[in-house]
Amino acid sequence: MFEWKPYVSAVERRRKAERHAASLKKRGHALSPVIASRGAIAKTFWGKSWCANLEGYSDYSNRLPRGRTYCRNGSVIDLKIAAGAVTAVVCGSTLYQIKMKISGVPKAHWYAIGKDCSGSVDSLVELLQGRLSQAVMERLCRKGMGLFPSPREIRFECSCPDWAAMCKHIAAVFYGIGARLDVEPELLFLLRNVDAKDLVARAAAGMPLPSGKSPKSAKLLDASILADVFGIEMAEFGAPSRAEAKIKPKAKKRMASGRRNVPICAKKAAKVRK
Repeated sequence: MFEWKPYVSAVERRRKAERHAASLKKRGHALSPVIASRGAIAKTFWGKSWCANLEGYSDYSNRLPRGRTYCRNGSVIDLKIAAGAVTAVVCGSTLYQIKMKISGVPKAHWYAIGKDCSGSVDSLVELLQGRLSQAVMERLCRKGMGLFPSPREIRFECSCPDWAAMCKHIAAVFYGIGARLDVEPELLFLLRNVDAKDLVARAAAGMPLPSGKSPKSAKLLDASILADVFGIEMAEFGAPSRAEAKIKPKAKKRMASGRRNVPICAKKAAKVRK
């Protein structure tokens, strides 16, 4: 006779997930968990767009909600995204292994995206932060023709005994991917086997600058933004000031060697003092 499993509160689920994660870490496993949080699982453009895309397909719309609670409770204790693949560990009544295979963007499909966005993607930073024009963002997120995969491009399996086509553990991983894209949006391009820099390069090719003109200051990349996005420190290089530009080459050479150019009036004053 079938019996319902006893109810487990959200607090207990979180504690159980934390215990399992601690146990795996002690055994030397490097985990990349989806941090438990309240409210919306995804909070940035790419994370929200990922979730909205999946929820927009009837195949998934009725099944995905089963995983929201698991994802919010921190039950996804490990989530790794690679080229065309996602692996995860979800804590349920025990630990379950999830594997996903996601097809790359077809070349013709990727070419069409680049052509439609040509001349509109000014920088990689703006692309990853979702700060481009609404028209470009809508093109990148177009159902079935944008960057996000459709159900027919996704294959998944879970080690749990649930017979459903999409169990709650897989659903939790789908939401976990959205949460991960909040902090590492470049993983979407890795997952779909395309290079985000291609769009920027194609935009540059489609927008040659008039001769003798430099980019507008608003379009120049801010070093602090690059450091925040890519986690690197950018050295500061600036144009020489007017005073520096007026220094003659010989004077620059003397300055480099440590010799100073003393004004004539200063030399005369020194002789008088003697």
